[in-house]
Amino acid sequence: MSRGSSGIVAGLTAAALVAVGVLAFQASANAPDSLAAPKPKASVTATEHAKPKEKSRPAALPKGSGTGKRVVYALADRRVWLVDADGKATRNFEVMPSALNPLPGTYKVGTRQGTPTKGSDGVMIEHVVRFAMVDDASVGFSAAVDGSMESPDPKLKTGGVRMSREDGDAMWGFAMVGTKVVVLP
Repeated sequence: MSRGSSGIVAGLTAAALVAVGVLAFQASANAPDSLAAPKPKASVTATEHAKPKEKSRPAALPKGSGTGKRVVYALADRRVWLVDADGKATRNFEVMPSALNPLPGTYKVGTRQGTPTKGSDGVMIEHVVRFAMVDDASVGFSAAVDGSMESPDPKLKTGGVRMSREDGDAMWGFAMVGTKVVVLP
């Protein structure tokens, strides 16, 4: 084969591999949860931090959560609100807090990662929206690819605030780099 045609073959091969990779990712992202691997069991070492509060889950946006477009994360309530520029909560949902929590205050989305990756706890995650650092670990919102929202192992230094895949999609579409994140106690 001549030098020119081998370059063409290499280019076509690379393009084919990229196309197959994109199609495989799309297929895995759209696969029904019934085809997913079995969900891991909750850790027997889960601490009091991982137990939900006894009170009912609020749906109303907490007072004193700021103004303008923002993500509001209430640690004690284990709930997130997506608030538009007019101050209207367009969506709210339950989350599983991470082992490491940021102090109450105002943060900004610093980085995002759209491709599936392995979280610090070993679980495959998607739609990662990072907004804080605690003990040299990134804290951010993400959804487990298998849909799980298990309590974090308190022995691991993890910062993933987990949500359902549907809520992860909504967070991904809402929280761009620079979006305000208000963390409440």
